[in-house]
Amino acid sequence: MRIAVTGSITTDHLMAFPGRLTERLVPEGLPAATLFFLVDRLTVRYSGAGANVAYGLGQLGLSPVLVGAAGADFTEYHLWLKRHGVDADSVLVVPDRRTARSVRTVDADGHEICSFHAGAREAARTISLRSVSERVGTLDLVLVSSDDTEAMLRHTEECRAGGVPFAADPRRRIAGLGRADARFLVDGARMLFTGEEDAALLHDVTGWSALGVLERVGTRFTTLGPSGVLVERSGRRPVVVPAVPDVVPTGPSGAGDALRAGVLAGLAGGVDAVGAARLGCALASLALDAAGPQEYTVDRRRLYRRLLTTYGRRAAHALSPVLAAAAGPARDTSREV
Repeated sequence: MRIAVTGSITTDHLMAFPGRLTERLVPEGLPAATLFFLVDRLTVRYSGAGANVAYGLGQLGLSPVLVGAAGADFTEYHLWLKRHGVDADSVLVVPDRRTARSVRTVDADGHEICSFHAGAREAARTISLRSVSERVGTLDLVLVSSDDTEAMLRHTEECRAGGVPFAADPRRRIAGLGRADARFLVDGARMLFTGEEDAALLHDVTGWSALGVLERVGTRFTTLGPSGVLVERSGRRPVVVPAVPDVVPTGPSGAGDALRAGVLAGLAGGVDAVGAARLGCALASLALDAAGPQEYTVDRRRLYRRLLTTYGRRAAHALSPVLAAAAGPARDTSREV
């Protein structure tokens, strides 16, 4: 099954400040504040909604096609994705821009200062899925994930016009959408991914009830954090698939992206929506164990054990054919300066 993942491509720059930000932010000094922090560690990690999902699919052996925009600094990132089973040759590289970048300074108390530069991301709106399919062949499914809004609208329109099944994953982009655009991104999707907060916002923006949204998509997956994922299908009783228990996050995990990758891989392998959600939760647990969103590795036996202990032998056995194609261990992609 040929899956294209459209979405953001980002590098995360994480700086550890050994002091306390609250000691530097003195109220009487804020009107003319110039803040200087000497950090003791800088870690650069690969991230972005689209790239993270594609990485997870690559780890599970599906060779996804990543569609998005990056800057002239994308060369190493491209090689990393390629080594982990992702076809990144349809990524548009903008020579005079940098790849989107987030910068976070975290202090000893866990407080942080964040900034984000979109960089080349806006150029994603110029990418045509037709050119992607001309290069790789027929696309069986397109995940339209969080990205430049105009890019998301264009990819959705092209899927409808070309009869290509698509999955909607608008996430926090919902907040900036008008009613018509929000409805356009969702209506007719084969499946919809949202978080719990995003789901409530989607209902407000579209004006559709939860039932109204479900009637317009084939299947809906709502992530519930530590509680797992809610699986809803029109005409069937909803099912909450529990998360793998006793997993403590070790950093910015990208667990939601891993969950989406696991769900898509399960469905591509012929598993039903509930079984796919179990695989998604198990893959998310590996991401939670890792230090960053593209730093977990898929060990088939480890993943099987998590499925077995959480969902039982029958559920784990049903996912065995999907796990058979999974990739082996990968190297740590984080870089500390």
